[in-house]
Amino acid sequence: MLKSADDIIREAQQHIECVDVATARSIYDSSPDAVIVDVRQPEKAKQSKLSDSVNIDRGLLEYQVHKVCPDVSTVIITHCGGGGRASMAAHTLKQMGYLRVYAITAPYDEIKQAFG
Repeated sequence: MLKSADDIIREAQQHIECVDVATARSIYDSSPDAVIVDVRQPEKAKQSKLSDSVNIDRGLLEYQVHKVCPDVSTVIITHCGGGGRASMAAHTLKQMGYLRVYAITAPYDEIKQAFG
């Protein structure tokens, strides 16, 4: 049986910490080393980006994240347009060995409003 993208996202979310916007903002504000990783495609990030985020396309995450987050204890908060790619990215980061990873599972407009 083939799995759908939604199936894969649900499975990933069982292994990560999904957070709402308010919780993500609180984690970010209380962690001086926190990094917000926008895992959307670069074209989307160019249209609208959070002021403090770093864009790393989910398809390139494993190859580029170490440049931004060389320390496995760095707080990493992933986001996308609705939470699916952020969840899969957070799961990948956990599999890579990062210890403090969170995925925002909210629509982008809500994230943008909270993070600017």
